[in-house]
Amino acid sequence: MSTSISGVWLPIVTPFKDGEVDVKSYERLLRHYLDTGINGVIPLGTTGESPTIEDDEAEALVELTLDVVGDRFPVYVGVGGNSTRKVVRTLRRLECYPFEGILSVCPYYSRPSDEGIGKHFKTIAESTDRNIVIYNIPYRTGVNLSNDTVLELSLIPNIVGIKDSCANLAQTQELLRRRPPGFSVMTGEDAQFYTTLALGGDGGILASAHLRTEAFVQVFRSIADNDHQSACRIWSTLEPWVRTLFREPNPMPLKHCLARLGLIESPECRLPLTGISGPLAVEMNLMLG
Repeated sequence: MSTSISGVWLPIVTPFKDGEVDVKSYERLLRHYLDTGINGVIPLGTTGESPTIEDDEAEALVELTLDVVGDRFPVYVGVGGNSTRKVVRTLRRLECYPFEGILSVCPYYSRPSDEGIGKHFKTIAESTDRNIVIYNIPYRTGVNLSNDTVLELSLIPNIVGIKDSCANLAQTQELLRRRPPGFSVMTGEDAQFYTTLALGGDGGILASAHLRTEAFVQVFRSIADNDHQSACRIWSTLEPWVRTLFREPNPMPLKHCLARLGLIESPECRLPLTGISGPLAVEMNLMLG
């Protein structure tokens, strides 16, 4: 197994139709992204509306993802929650499938201390031999994992990286400066993709990369080739898309676009998410052309 991750990773949406998982649209999406240059895919993330997915649906989505992707690139599965025991139990249930690792969000709502979050991830790591990427997104979870605790967790062999959505560039830059070799810092702040790469980040786990995927990949490759001028030029065309896609709750705007493009049959989300506003739909339709 790889000990680190890099590049452009896709936290893939879960298409729905008439309240059920739209398996045909999901498979169409997966096949669409196989040749776009992405470096990995993550089913059952929050972009995939994981809190609304039933256990049998989750297992079917993981199995289908692995069947379609094969050995083209690694698959990490979103497995997280605010009950450590339940997260471990879910992971053990899914471990019959040969995915490489998991993306696991910091415990939300209960607002545990750094000590509690650290013990949460240590317990998960001790329960599995799969790779783990921590997901820090304080404006959704109510807790901001400190860099000190991240660095402590980075010493655990199968905790291989972090999806950094702290939305604080100073915190991100400090983490990049202090992290040990082999520990990946992947931005989850789509609007900070270029900036994080320029600061030495390893890539991004980006919902917005569902659209104009090859351009996101080219930004990463240009930075890797030390061609910052090309990367900046491409990023200047992507940044307005990113801002628009996050104007209303993700993945509603994204699903609207994917449906307009014919990649999924319906923009449907599961409650409590609904659909985008009329004005945003008009603006996005104009952007799509």
